[in-house]
Amino acid sequence: MRIAFYAPMKPPTHATPSGDRRMARLLMRAWEISGHRVELASSFRSYDRGDARRQLRLKNLGERLADRLIRRYQTRPVDQRPKAWFTYHLYHKAPDWVGPRVSDALSIPYMVAEASYAPKQANSVWKLNHNGVGAAISKADLIIGFNPDDAACLSPLVQVPAQQITLPPFIDAERYHLSSLNRTPYRHALAKRYGLNQNVPWLLCVAMMRNDQKRNSYEVLAQALGQMRDQSWHLLVAGSGPAERPIKTAFDALKGRVTWMGAQDENALSALYGASDVFVWPAIKEAYGMVFLEALSAGLPVVAGHSAGVASIVGHNRNGLLVPQGDPAAFADATTRLLHNTSLRTDMSKRAQEDMLKTHSLDHMGATLNQLLERVMAGEAA
Repeated sequence: MRIAFYAPMKPPTHATPSGDRRMARLLMRAWEISGHRVELASSFRSYDRGDARRQLRLKNLGERLADRLIRRYQTRPVDQRPKAWFTYHLYHKAPDWVGPRVSDALSIPYMVAEASYAPKQANSVWKLNHNGVGAAISKADLIIGFNPDDAACLSPLVQVPAQQITLPPFIDAERYHLSSLNRTPYRHALAKRYGLNQNVPWLLCVAMMRNDQKRNSYEVLAQALGQMRDQSWHLLVAGSGPAERPIKTAFDALKGRVTWMGAQDENALSALYGASDVFVWPAIKEAYGMVFLEALSAGLPVVAGHSAGVASIVGHNRNGLLVPQGDPAAFADATTRLLHNTSLRTDMSKRAQEDMLKTHSLDHMGATLNQLLERVMAGEAA
């Protein structure tokens, strides 16, 4: 089946890497491996930081682009037109002005994933966008969520409750799974390159360095590790960004125990996951975090700040440990527990990879999407 795909926040063709771009690409691949032909309907970005006039211009532009798409699709032979529309990530800063309009005109199902609706924005500078998101969600034949925290605010907009479903987040786990099989050569190569001691546990952190909750998480991590200076460990950090200087400053008291590796590509990251012992990230105000999926796929037990989204990936006392968000002392205690218990790390590592391959893999998501589409096309509840 031909599916029109759209990501108003950031198209999968965007030049700047991000979790949003990555998830858009993964969803396209998931549809493709389930046997469907996916075409990017538009690369139009409706994202706005809070300019009401600009939002109106974007709305008008989006609707004109939708009308152009409708005319283009209607000139195609019927068997070459999309049979369903799928929009990834719409919210008050990035509404979907295109998909509902095209879906109505072509009389095809309108499906969305990772939609969020914030009633507090009803009278904010994003009022226009907020109303647009509400209208789009109300029209949707299927609403897929990856973060359980989003479900409550979406529910009042859903016409048929069964049209709303929460699915586990996913990645292409094979790359990271295979990295765990090469732990020894990866660890040796990294130790040689960065002058690391292979005889101490390696903690790994992978995160962009932005002046938002990312910086807050780094600061909590620095405070937690500062309480563990009498223990044996070394922290590896992969990431870069505009907040790099203040973030590094937060770790000044830990000089000699942190290796800053900068931004790393997927191959280098796989090696880091495979060579490390524990993945640590406080995850302040994060939806779920792709890095947890990567770490667990590589068999790394995780220490993370607790939220509903993170808990949908990290099972407390199963494949990792969850602590209250923003609590350095609790984070330090949990990390210490894993450092001192090799058998616990081994058990969690095994369960982590089992969970990822069974529940959070690309193949599993492709099969699930296909089942949901079949029900939508048949007019059944999801």
